[in-house]
Amino acid sequence: MNAYVDTIESPAGLLAFATDDEGAWLWLQLTEGEYGRTIEQELEWEGYHVRQDLDATARTFDVPFVLTGSEWQKAVWRALTRIPFGETRSYAEVAEMVGRPKAARAVGKANATNRLPVVVPCHRVIGADGSLTGFAGGLHLKTRLLEHETKVLAGASPLPRGISTPA
Repeated sequence: MNAYVDTIESPAGLLAFATDDEGAWLWLQLTEGEYGRTIEQELEWEGYHVRQDLDATARTFDVPFVLTGSEWQKAVWRALTRIPFGETRSYAEVAEMVGRPKAARAVGKANATNRLPVVVPCHRVIGADGSLTGFAGGLHLKTRLLEHETKVLAGASPLPRGISTPA
């Protein structure tokens, strides 16, 4: 199995991403994030042959992507893709979206293992009180992504209504 790794500029900063031989997304990381290992290290550990081939890598978010995880994780990640651009949902609301209203903590755990942030918009999930909580790349990047979406849609307020940054 081959994995093709490249980077691309985005409003959230430089993104590193990997695709498979068919061009489906395997992984996405904000390069300013705080991760234990690089995409290359993770994919090599999983048995991929990591390559860089600019002709094989996708450059837009309208490409197919691969969700690798448990059925629960995949259900949560599919629900995240249904959160509209510029909107947020609480962990409890996402739990309701997947039919398990008492599973907010499990949603958080699945959210934390999302390999395709931005494409599978885990940054749009917030605390029940509107606070920004948990983001694998760091809350500064979650804030930047939400600010970008707000600016695109409304052009004025820095964060969607009802959201507060961590103290």
